[in-house]
Amino acid sequence: MKIEKINRIAGLFVVISSFMAAQRPMSLSDCEEAFRNNNLQVLAEQYNINIADADILQSKIWELPQLSGQINAYNPEGKKAFDVGHAKGAQVTQLIYMGGKKKNEIAFAKSNKELAQLQFSQLLVDLRTQLHTAYFNLYYENLKLDNTNKQLRYMNDLLNAYRIQSAKGNVSLKDEVRLQSIVIQLNNDKLGINKNILEQQRNLKVLTGITEDIEPRLSDNEAKELLASQPFGDDEELKRKALENNADYQYYLKLIDNSKLYAQWQKSLNVPDLNVGAGWDQNGGTFKNEVNLMVGIPLPLWKANQGNVEKANYSIQQNQKNAEYQKLSLETQVEAAFKTWKNQYDQLMEIKTTDLDNLDLVYNGMLKNFRNGNVNLIEFVDFMESYRQTALQIYDMKNEVIQSAEELNQLVQTKIFY
Repeated sequence: MKIEKINRIAGLFVVISSFMAAQRPMSLSDCEEAFRNNNLQVLAEQYNINIADADILQSKIWELPQLSGQINAYNPEGKKAFDVGHAKGAQVTQLIYMGGKKKNEIAFAKSNKELAQLQFSQLLVDLRTQLHTAYFNLYYENLKLDNTNKQLRYMNDLLNAYRIQSAKGNVSLKDEVRLQSIVIQLNNDKLGINKNILEQQRNLKVLTGITEDIEPRLSDNEAKELLASQPFGDDEELKRKALENNADYQYYLKLIDNSKLYAQWQKSLNVPDLNVGAGWDQNGGTFKNEVNLMVGIPLPLWKANQGNVEKANYSIQQNQKNAEYQKLSLETQVEAAFKTWKNQYDQLMEIKTTDLDNLDLVYNGMLKNFRNGNVNLIEFVDFMESYRQTALQIYDMKNEVIQSAEELNQLVQTKIFY
C-alpha cells in the first residue's frame, strides 16, 4: 500500500511538472519581440512593400528596340526565288515616350509604395493591439482563476464536511444545499474563466508564433503603474495627435495624392509617342545601299485615353470624400474612446487601495469567524456570494481600464500615456 501511494504521488508530480514545463513565462516586451520575428501576417504583408519596389523598377524600364528586316521572296526579272544577294534590308526602331509618361508612371509607382508602407504600419498597430489585448486579458483571467480556486478549495472542504454531518443528521440537508449552490456557482465561474484563458492562449500563440502556453510575467507594481497612467492632454489634443499619426487616416490622405498622380499619368497617355529608327535597303530605294532615318507618330485625331482620364478624376473626388469621412470617424472614435477610458478610470479610482485590502481582510475574518461559530451559515453564504461577484468585478474593472487605454493607443498611434 505504501509503494502504491508513493507511485501515485510521484505520478502527480510528473503531471504537475509537465504542466509547468508547458508554460512559458513572458513579459509583454518578450511577446512583442516574438510577434515581430514570427507573426506570419506581418511577414506576408512585408512582401507588399517588396512588390511595390518591383513595380517602381518596372516603371523605369523602356520598351525594347524593334529590329526588323526583309529579303526578296521572288525576283520577277531574273525569275528567281529568294534572290537574297540582290534585295534585302533592315530597320531598327525605338519608341520614345512623350508628354512625361515615364516620369508620371514612376511617380505613381512610388506613391503606391508609400500606400503599401502605410498599410503595413496600420497592420502592425492592429496586430500589436490584439497582442496587448490578449496578454492583459490572460493576465486578469489568471488572477480570477487563482481567486476562484482559492474559494473553491475552502468551499469544497466545507461542503464535504457538511455532507458527512448531514448523513449523520447533525445538520440539515437545506444547509448542505446552500453550500452546494455556492460551489456550483464557483465551478461555473471557473468554467467560463478557463474558456476565456484558452481563447487568449490561442490568440497569443497565433500572434507570437509560440506553441507553448504563455504565462504573463507582470508584477503587481507594474500592473498598478499601468492602471495609474493617464494620457497627455484632453480629447481635443488626442484628436489632433490622431490626425497626425493614425496610419489608416494617413493612408486615405495619401490616396488622394495617389489618385492625382494616376490622373496625371492618364492625361499624359493622350500625348502621341514617337517611333524613331534607322533603316538600310540594299536595292529597293532611290540609291543603292540606302540608309534612311525613320520617324513615326500617331495622328492625334481624338484623345484615345479620355475615358480613363475621366475615371481618374472621379477617383480623386471619391478619395477626397472618403478622407473626409475617415477624419470624422477617427475624431468621433477618439472622443468616445477617451470618454470610455475616463469613466472606467474614475470608477476604478473611487475604489481605494484600503477598500481592496479591507475586502480581503473581511474575507479572511469571515472564514475565521465561521470556523469559530461566530457567524451562522446564512450570513456566511450571503457574504461568499457577494465576495465572489465583487472579486470578479474588480478584476474586470482593472482589465477594462487597460483595454480602453489600449484602444486609445491604437487610434492615436503615438505615446500618450505617462
